[in-house]
Amino acid sequence: MGDDMITEGMLDMFIFETEQGLENLENICLESKDIGEFDEDNVNEIFRIMHTIKGSSAVMMFQNVATLAHKLEDVFYFIRESHPDDVPHDELVDDVLEVSDFITEELEKIKDGADPDEDPAALIEKLDKFLKKIQNKSDKDAEQVIAEKQEKAKESEKPHFYIAPVASDDSKFYNIYITYYKETEMANIRAYMAVNSLKGIAEDILYTPSDIISNPDSADVVLEFGFRIALQTTEGPQTITELINSSAGIENIEIKECTSDEFLDFCVEAESKPASSAGDVLTAPVEKPTILVDSQKPGSSREEKEEADKQTKENETDKAEQKAKPKKKPKRAPVKKGEAQSFISVNIKKMDLLMDLIGELVIAEAVVLQNPDLKVPGLDLTNFQKSAGQLSKITSELQDAIMAMRMMPLKNTFQKMNRIVYDTSKKLGKDIELEVIGEDTEVDKNIIEHISDPLMHLIRNSVDHGIESDEDRKAIGKTEKGKVVLEAKNEGGQVWISVSDNGKGLKKDEILEKAKANGLLGNRTEKDLTEKEIFNFITVPGFSTKKKVTEYSGRGVGMDVVVKNIQQVGGVLDIESVEGQGSTMTMKIPLTLAIIDGIIFSVGETNFVTPTNSVTEFIRIEKDKLIVEPDGEEYVMIREECYPLIRLNRFYHLDNAVEEIDEGIVIILNHEDRKLAVFADRLAGEQEIVVKPIPSYVKKVKGISGCTQLGDGSISLILDIKPYVKELDEAEA
Repeated sequence: MGDDMITEGMLDMFIFETEQGLENLENICLESKDIGEFDEDNVNEIFRIMHTIKGSSAVMMFQNVATLAHKLEDVFYFIRESHPDDVPHDELVDDVLEVSDFITEELEKIKDGADPDEDPAALIEKLDKFLKKIQNKSDKDAEQVIAEKQEKAKESEKPHFYIAPVASDDSKFYNIYITYYKETEMANIRAYMAVNSLKGIAEDILYTPSDIISNPDSADVVLEFGFRIALQTTEGPQTITELINSSAGIENIEIKECTSDEFLDFCVEAESKPASSAGDVLTAPVEKPTILVDSQKPGSSREEKEEADKQTKENETDKAEQKAKPKKKPKRAPVKKGEAQSFISVNIKKMDLLMDLIGELVIAEAVVLQNPDLKVPGLDLTNFQKSAGQLSKITSELQDAIMAMRMMPLKNTFQKMNRIVYDTSKKLGKDIELEVIGEDTEVDKNIIEHISDPLMHLIRNSVDHGIESDEDRKAIGKTEKGKVVLEAKNEGGQVWISVSDNGKGLKKDEILEKAKANGLLGNRTEKDLTEKEIFNFITVPGFSTKKKVTEYSGRGVGMDVVVKNIQQVGGVLDIESVEGQGSTMTMKIPLTLAIIDGIIFSVGETNFVTPTNSVTEFIRIEKDKLIVEPDGEEYVMIREECYPLIRLNRFYHLDNAVEEIDEGIVIILNHEDRKLAVFADRLAGEQEIVVKPIPSYVKKVKGISGCTQLGDGSISLILDIKPYVKELDEAEA
């Protein structure tokens, strides 16, 4: 297949399915490291994954990936068939992970529009050596065994098409009929994936249309007339169904057990008709399928299995009658209502566009409902208000629906951390396990993209800095192994993601000593600092208490990057630690960034918005509660607590703003346990706001994180108090 036949859709599907397979592969490896072996199911699953990657890579003409996947497939084929003793498990896991890393790097090249051109020769040679190592002296080479079986197959009287072991006495024969949803893209490639999924259990296999790879027009044939497979295997219908269902877009699967003669008839007919057109599609009787399974039901109940067995017995009694009857065209079984395909793949760009349109709809709704023309006295707005209420309900539900579509579980992100812990602990010579809690917690997709790097830094920090070496743990009487706990949970409108360890904890004295040396204390003394403020020194760029630089730490970078990335999504990092017992780093981040609840207030003729969850209270105060310092700094006293006062009109040079403290309103805002007061002329109300970035041609303004459009069509600036808090901290220092 030429490069011009590889469409963008095919490439996206290949990348997606390969990444899913690699994630599963890594999870299997990491879950087995404590067991010390792969069980039979894991061996079969790894074999299937590599078999699929090999086939799809070959279709996409990524030969280096296909060749490497084939070699690892050979290793697990030998393990599966020969059951060798004393397999060096740790070495095997390392080899599998190296293969996974190689393919992952090649996928990144493909995503960037480059060719996957890395030479896998060194890895292939390594796998060859491993394969020879695990072979027993009495066993033949795995490739030789396969070759001998294939040679025997060629000597058989029947025309076989071998791609796996030769037939056994327990072999069964099946006619399989697959139909795809009409909207399925690249149905020919999907069909090839279905065939590819069966190769691990196939003794003989043939399919029609037979030119699904070489002829792109075969996709239309598959959609119109379905896809036929003749299969010889020792497995039952349920296993066949589960394997085929690994390919997407399938509407129905019909599996009918047949005789060896019927199977041979299919093979002979298929050889004579290559099925290059609609008229060449083969047919077979399907009046009594062994099993009929919808694509979204990979498993079956006990009743279904019993029914399948019953039908199989009935088929045996009907074989003589079937031979005498003329063959009929297969009939596509109707899909029951409500059994349509449950999942579809959608390009993320389309999701982002839909989210933007929903945001514009929310704005347009506010503009309509707050139109000043509706405030004319005497207007009868009864019907309008009913319609407006219904519109608001629909808009709200639509907004909730699209937000739910953008929400993704943290499972995949958390699973990647398994690999980080495994690689880091191995290189550092530490015995560390990772416990994951709350991996099903959902967060907006954009949030996940921003927290992946910070989370990796926190995990590595715990493994390297936090947990002692095995020798040190024994010396101080710690009997339990090193442990890192990764936990996620919902707290109101936020998600808390914490990384905890049972290591040595943070040493305040060392941190203070280093902070003094770096001049971070300023005019403050040790007594002026809280424990939290001391711990926060480790997030300062260039700060590190580690005397020896390693591959993972000691350079003073990492924690500052963590804080910066978290702040970009409106989150904070909370640090807790007990010396000798361990530390906990908690990221507190919003569920989504797209649409937030905001409080609208005015300063002069300018509107500002602040997130509702950052507001502590609104209060009017008297003049005697205002404190003015000699340097001009202002504070307000509220219930014997003193708060710094920010006048936005003076900072942003806004005209016509209220100056007298008792004529306006004070808004108490909080950020990381710091509180400050913002002086406003008046409150304008509460509204769901669509966050819009500041245009790139506008110079970044301190304290402004974005903008939004209000119901009256005016533009409001979104206030970010983090710079003000930072400025106050620096002034106090």
